[in-house]
Amino acid sequence: MRTPRALVTGLAAALLLGACSTAGPAAGPADDRGGTTGPSPTAYAGPSQGASETATSTPTASTPTPAPSPTKPAPDPASIEALIATRYEGGNLRLGRERGSTDAYRQYFATYESNGLTISGRINIPRGKGPFPAVVLAHGYVDPAVYTNGETMLRERDYLARRGYVTLHIDYRNHAQSDRDPRNDANLRAGYTVDAINAGLALKKAQVVDPSRIAIIGRSMGGGVVLGVLVVRPGLFRAAVAYAPVSSDSVDNFDKWVRRDASRSGAARAVIGRLGTPEAEPAAWAATSPRTYFGRITEPLLIHHGTADEDCPLTWSRESVAALKAKGKDVELRVYPGGRHTLTSPQWDTSIRRTEAFLQQHLG
Repeated sequence: MRTPRALVTGLAAALLLGACSTAGPAAGPADDRGGTTGPSPTAYAGPSQGASETATSTPTASTPTPAPSPTKPAPDPASIEALIATRYEGGNLRLGRERGSTDAYRQYFATYESNGLTISGRINIPRGKGPFPAVVLAHGYVDPAVYTNGETMLRERDYLARRGYVTLHIDYRNHAQSDRDPRNDANLRAGYTVDAINAGLALKKAQVVDPSRIAIIGRSMGGGVVLGVLVVRPGLFRAAVAYAPVSSDSVDNFDKWVRRDASRSGAARAVIGRLGTPEAEPAAWAATSPRTYFGRITEPLLIHHGTADEDCPLTWSRESVAALKAKGKDVELRVYPGGRHTLTSPQWDTSIRRTEAFLQQHLG
């Protein structure tokens, strides 16, 4: 007799969730389809939008805004210091509908908690007995108005899950069935870094995951999220990979995708109103850039980048690598001659094999 789908999902959810009941301790390029503890953040925003595949829902939203100190003003919410000062409350990983499973893994709609927000995503769980190593996948820019749950990084998710990794592809706040955070754009999308950190914390509490063997991989805008995570919460992940990442200097990203885009003029005015222009207030803008804080990084980083990238110039990755090496960090840049922003075969096949070898080296 076949096991009812609901029972299968319930059993898998029970296995996955085990100990993960609740909390524990900027602008982007074109479409890429194909710790410190501190004060609690201030919550603001309204209820989440309707979800067609909801596993759980929390109708409050927050972007890190630490409470002011009596002796020192609170850092700007777009700054790395604000992210460092935030207490992260990731957990409550839940499974929803099973869809897209294969003979190698089961795939589910998933949600988890991220400092007052419920974030949706897709999780692939290898068949067999865990615990498994795991990877958080941080996607590149897709217009949130048209983005659908788990629509990107399909190749990476399938490849790694077939090789025994739990893969959690996160949608970010304001995407798909995730809760809304209306201030995220004005805060240079710092909330995406919060969501990625909390995804790592949620995975650490899942019984099917080996909490000592978790990595993060990001593409394009998600590569910038990876850099932010590494400087904000060193030690959370064992290794990191960035595909064609945005610049580690937030001014580059702001100038390219926000400042000159009429559709984002409101966000540009809000940021400049607080920080000033990059030309007038370089120190304030440096405080929003991961590059300024590269000395905090403790994890090895692998970067893949094509020479013909039409969105994120290879120069950006070369500059990031130079800055990381100047701080004595473990970083490797793999360059793909003629490679575009989204690598195609056979270059992508080479890149994912290199990524898997890198993960095996550092996750064991």
